[in-house]
Amino acid sequence: MKKVELEISNHLAFITINRPDQLNCFDYETLVQLEGIVEEIKLDKDVRAVLITGAGDKAFSAGADLKERRTLGEKEVRRNVSKIRDVFTMIEELPQPTIAAINGYALGGGFELALVCDFRYAVSDAKMGLTEVSWAIIPGAGGTQRLSRLIGTSRAKELILTARKIDAKQAYDLGILNRVVDKEDLISSAVELAEEIMKNGPLAVTQAKYAINYGSNVDVKTGLAIESKAYEVIIPTKDRVEALEAFKEKRPANFKGE
Repeated sequence: MKKVELEISNHLAFITINRPDQLNCFDYETLVQLEGIVEEIKLDKDVRAVLITGAGDKAFSAGADLKERRTLGEKEVRRNVSKIRDVFTMIEELPQPTIAAINGYALGGGFELALVCDFRYAVSDAKMGLTEVSWAIIPGAGGTQRLSRLIGTSRAKELILTARKIDAKQAYDLGILNRVVDKEDLISSAVELAEEIMKNGPLAVTQAKYAINYGSNVDVKTGLAIESKAYEVIIPTKDRVEALEAFKEKRPANFKGE
């Protein structure tokens, strides 16, 4: 059985962390499989959005596999931490929009996986947090950086230094989640968001995401230059011309990502 599964349907890639009996924790093999899938999606022009979730109904991911960690030496721990950090950064840098469908516990590395996604939907009884300091370590897959940028340094410190677990409502109120839904509506709601995005020009969506990601952490002048370059990429595309023709002919546009 694969520890990470990939299904592609109607331009939408579904990635499922498939270790439900281990609360979808990340051992090294899981990270290697996830890396391979992300590399595949990155190069697949037919994929226009990505949905990530966990198998079963208990956990999105409870983070690092602590049973495996107990058997590792310091060199192997460094290998695992480097791998999870690199793989999550790869997900963050995917050209396609990414949606985390949080179906239960999202703790430690599992929460960090959600943080690298562009959007986060969660079931109402989900629990999440960066709990690493309770294990005498710190978040090692970008959590200290991404959470503070998302909700501010003071609130991030409060959650990280206390190792506090929060529920979906608290996470929504803090601005971590885009939406809280009932368990039976999680995947359909995430797919609905993906479909709303995918009806638009795929190259435009990619360039808009690029401009936001790379422009948000620089000064406005530099950000505007990044936006300008991203716009230049779109001008010669067939999709831009198709949008204008569709408007003229009062019909839906048929975008091909060209």
